[in-house]
Amino acid sequence: MRKPGYTWALIGLVLCFAVVILGAYTRLVHAGLGCPDWPGCYGFLSVPQSAGALETAQLRFPDDPVEAFKAWAEMIHRYAAGLLGLVILGLALFSLKQRNQVGYPTALSLGLLALVICQGLFGMWTVTLKLWPQVVTAHLIGGFTTLSLLLLLSLRLSGRLPTLPASPRIARVRSLARITLLVVIGQIMLGGWTSTNYAAVACIDLPTCHGEWWPEMDFATGFNLLHQEVGPNYLGGMLEGPGRTAIHFSHRIGALITTFMVLLLAWQLWRSRHPLLAGLITLALAVQVALGITNVLAHLPLPIAVAHNGVAALLLLSVISVNYRLRAPARARLHMNTNRSRRSLAGSL
Repeated sequence: MRKPGYTWALIGLVLCFAVVILGAYTRLVHAGLGCPDWPGCYGFLSVPQSAGALETAQLRFPDDPVEAFKAWAEMIHRYAAGLLGLVILGLALFSLKQRNQVGYPTALSLGLLALVICQGLFGMWTVTLKLWPQVVTAHLIGGFTTLSLLLLLSLRLSGRLPTLPASPRIARVRSLARITLLVVIGQIMLGGWTSTNYAAVACIDLPTCHGEWWPEMDFATGFNLLHQEVGPNYLGGMLEGPGRTAIHFSHRIGALITTFMVLLLAWQLWRSRHPLLAGLITLALAVQVALGITNVLAHLPLPIAVAHNGVAALLLLSVISVNYRLRAPARARLHMNTNRSRRSLAGSL
């Protein structure tokens, strides 16, 4: 049975997906600094357009001439993110009214509100720190995390997808699903690091890179979070070729590991007589792999690159849905927690 707030949680989920896509588009058209200030744009609530506004903007930011296309791309992303923040605020306030209702996910709603506030801060730092890769990657991961929690909130409020009957096979598949989820999350983080360091086209051939199976790479530089200092403008990236190659190559290796784990999970789901779940994650994986290969061979065409981000989100959501479907029944979780408490108490005695 649906619980109050389900429709708004679903609206938030769809809106968050749109924000993730808009964020990817903004990043890929190099519009992350389309407005050099935050939260406004050249000191205005919207992109300056009139002759007087453009003159004022130029006086305020003489080193950053107004590029209307990039400024609008950035501001539309901000407007959508702000609307999402209002929806999540409404969900959090509504959850407080429902906090006495048994099983209502009040804590999850409040956690989402805290996360979206952090996202706002990371959005600000993305601009003020001039696309510092560490902050931009954290902002990207925060967006995917917000999307994931909105899916969980929607599933919990929907009253659908009851737990499966307990069995040893389901328990094994559940463990595999959790590991697969961690692998997918790790690959998305690698993808974010690849994007924010402009390493997506560091290798333009497949299956080799620069015509070699193991090209020249500098992992120490590519993955040194302290190597890139705050201050410079990171639009276009600051790493040298070997550092970018190391990041790109790591993302490729991660893709192979992710493919293996998702296919293994799909096979186990099929054997457990859950063909729809198996088909869901297999389809998302197949599309994502095809988009990734096309990105390399076609040198990162904009529509394919944006779609690659979007399908990554869908793959993550599909694996989360599988984990939710395979979750342990409430009684089983209570039993496990009780046993852990008893062991802890016995150990302290």
